[in-house]
Amino acid sequence: MSSLEERDVGVAAAPGSSSAGLGVGAVGAAVEAVAGVAAMQEEVGIRREGPEPDPDEPPKKRVKIPEGESGKLEERLYSVLCCTVCLDLPKASVYQCTNGHLMCAGCFIHLLADSRLKEEQATCPNCRCEISKNLCCRNLAVEKAVSELPTECTFCLKQFPRSSLERHQKEECQDRVTQCKYKRIGCPWQGPFHELPAHESECSHPTKTGTELMGILGEMDQNHRRDMQLYNSIFSLLCYEKIGFTEVQFRPYRTDDFITRLYYETPRFTVLNQTWVLKARVNDSERNPNLSCKRTLSFQLILKSKVNSALECSFLLLKGPYDDVRIKPVIHHHSFSNDANETEYVPLPISDSVECNKLLAAKNINLRLFIFQVQK
Repeated sequence: MSSLEERDVGVAAAPGSSSAGLGVGAVGAAVEAVAGVAAMQEEVGIRREGPEPDPDEPPKKRVKIPEGESGKLEERLYSVLCCTVCLDLPKASVYQCTNGHLMCAGCFIHLLADSRLKEEQATCPNCRCEISKNLCCRNLAVEKAVSELPTECTFCLKQFPRSSLERHQKEECQDRVTQCKYKRIGCPWQGPFHELPAHESECSHPTKTGTELMGILGEMDQNHRRDMQLYNSIFSLLCYEKIGFTEVQFRPYRTDDFITRLYYETPRFTVLNQTWVLKARVNDSERNPNLSCKRTLSFQLILKSKVNSALECSFLLLKGPYDDVRIKPVIHHHSFSNDANETEYVPLPISDSVECNKLLAAKNINLRLFIFQVQK
């Protein structure tokens, strides 16, 4: 028999004695102490686990993050939200592959253009899954997050959210670079915006003589005439009796040479009762245009019909009704005949290599062609 059983027997054998009463009191105190400890442990356990959240309880205030911690958080966000190609934060649209890797719009278009030039399937540089305009989608959450990240103004060096930085630098910053209002009459000054009033009050150009001003205005008129010449030529062409236009779609093809090259060609189309074809090539059929940062497109117009006499025409290409490519119109002239049914390759007047990459990345290139027949 254990000592605990002996104690219980002793207590039961002499209930009337004083020692028995003492034993009962000690046992009761021990039981109460154990119960108290258990209750305390249970309470501590509940506190550690935490009470269940009350849905009706108002939200707690946000804990203010110290400046050092917020800086570290921004650095981590920069590394998470940056483009996987250029490793910079996106400035506009953000695309993601099927596995969620991010690419800025410029790098995404560049990858598609490179794959078109190399006749390969474009892949994500991180996971090598296939990417295309159909397979990838924009990540609007990342675009919003990037727009709220702070960035530094290049003029006053203050921090602003990216979404408001452009407006600040163009309209609000007192240190932004500006020009004198008398620039049109030859003042070359440029400096911080807050110094502009002081400069304009002392600028000497408003007091120039008439002879000096006439020389400056003569240069301005010359530039203006050069710009207006194109528009006047187009207005003159619109007065012709025979005018035709159509939407054309350049489709990519490969040459059959030992070294294949990318070129574009449209299906045959009819304008002014004649059958025509347009062809285009990249960097004037350069051997490896994918290795070049500067990219251009050039095109030629081909007459497929037989003609009895020379057909003198003017033509120009403009952007199609559903494309956003920037094309500056240029008028070309050619006299078509059975012996001279092709024009020389002429540059497609796009603004820069970025616009060229947009066209190369597209499945097809959609433009609008105008042909004006010159009457003899």
